[in-house]
Amino acid sequence: QVQLVESGGGSVQAGGSLRLSCATSGFTYSGNCVAWFRQAPGKEREGVATIYTADRRTYLRDSVRDRFTISYDADNNTVYLQMDSLKPEDTAEYYCAALPDWPYCRPWGKTFTYWGQGTQVTVSS
Repeated sequence: QVQLVESGGGSVQAGGSLRLSCATSGFTYSGNCVAWFRQAPGKEREGVATIYTADRRTYLRDSVRDRFTISYDADNNTVYLQMDSLKPEDTAEYYCAALPDWPYCRPWGKTFTYWGQGTQVTVSS
C-alpha cells in the first residue's frame, strides 16, 4: 500500500522560504512519478512540480521555475519541494501525489493514483 505523508507547510512573509517534504512508502516499482500540486481557495488545482525517482528528471511550472526546486532523497524515500522567494500568490494547500512507473512524469496526461493529505502554505505580503 503506497502512502504519502506531507509536512513542512506554514506561514511566511513574502520573500521567505519553506521546504515541503513528501515521505513515500510502499512503492513496488523502482521508478515512480511524484508530483506536487496546489489548490488555492476558489481556484482549480494546478501542478507545480514533478520528479521521476528512477532518474531524477524534473519538471517545474513556469511561474515557479526560478524559485522552487524539487528533489528526491532515495535514502529516506522522500521528495522535497524547496520554495524560495515566496509570493502571496503561492498561498495554497499543497498536495503530494504519485503515479508508479510513468517516466514521462508531468502533472497532466494521467490521473495520479496516490495522494497525500495536504499541507497549507500561506504567504503574507
